[in-house]
Amino acid sequence: MSFRGLSRPNATSGMGVGDNSKNTFLELKRKKVHRYVIFKIDEKKKEVVVEKTGGPAESYDDFTAALPENDCRYAVYDFDFVTSDNCQKSKIFFIAWSPSTSRIRAKMLYATSKDRFRRELDGIHYEIQATDPTEMDLEVIRDRAN
Repeated sequence: MSFRGLSRPNATSGMGVGDNSKNTFLELKRKKVHRYVIFKIDEKKKEVVVEKTGGPAESYDDFTAALPENDCRYAVYDFDFVTSDNCQKSKIFFIAWSPSTSRIRAKMLYATSKDRFRRELDGIHYEIQATDPTEMDLEVIRDRAN
């Protein structure tokens, strides 16, 4: 097996983050125009780009259905809930989706770029790493938010 051509990223490396990615996140956080944003790494551009957004009326099921079954993604999800003392709250989740069936190269690329990307998104409350859908189902989100 040849590893020629595979660059070895160092710990501080990672993909750049486009303005569109940051702005779309801010729209979710401040203006509530998106329920979720799914980001993917564009290897040609060497940056994290917006792949899909979901409107405020979309459900958590819509969000999870939008994630690819066999490829990695980053996502943010704005979770609305009511506390035990009847307060309406919202928590923003960062989800690193890395299914066990995805390519090793994709897993490595997403793993080495995650921290840099995550730092660009100011206002994340919780982070979840998921390798299969059960690790990020709605109960997990609910438990973390409360």
